[in-house]
Amino acid sequence: QEQLVESGGGSVQAGGSLRLSCETFGHTYRSNSMAWFRQAPGKEREGVAFITSADRVTFHADSVKGRFAISIDYAKNTVYLQMNSLKPEDTGVYYCAAAHGIAAATSLLPWQYNVWGQGTQVTVSS
Repeated sequence: QEQLVESGGGSVQAGGSLRLSCETFGHTYRSNSMAWFRQAPGKEREGVAFITSADRVTFHADSVKGRFAISIDYAKNTVYLQMNSLKPEDTGVYYCAAAHGIAAATSLLPWQYNVWGQGTQVTVSS
C-alpha cells in the first residue's frame, strides 16, 4: 500500500521560500496524480496544486499561481512544492495526496485523492 511522507516545512518570514517534499513508499506502480493541499487553523482543506504522472500536466490554484510550483522526480519517487514569495496567509499544514490505483485526478477536489500524508507545518510571519 502506498504511503506518503512529507518534509520541508518550517517557519519563514514573508517573502521567503521553502521547498516541500513528498516521498512515496510501498508501491509497485505510480499514482496517476499527485497533489498538495493545505489547511489553515479554523478553515477547510484547500487544494494548492496537482500534477498528472503520465504527462506531467500541472495545475495551480489562483491563490498560489506564479509563486508556487509543483514538480515530480520519478527517480526519487518524490513530489515537490517549491514555494516562493511566501505570505502570512500561506500558513497552514500542507498535505501531500495521491490518486493511487484510481482514475487520475482532474481537479483539486479532495475526494479525487485516496492516499494522504500526515502533513508538514508551514508558518509565515509578517
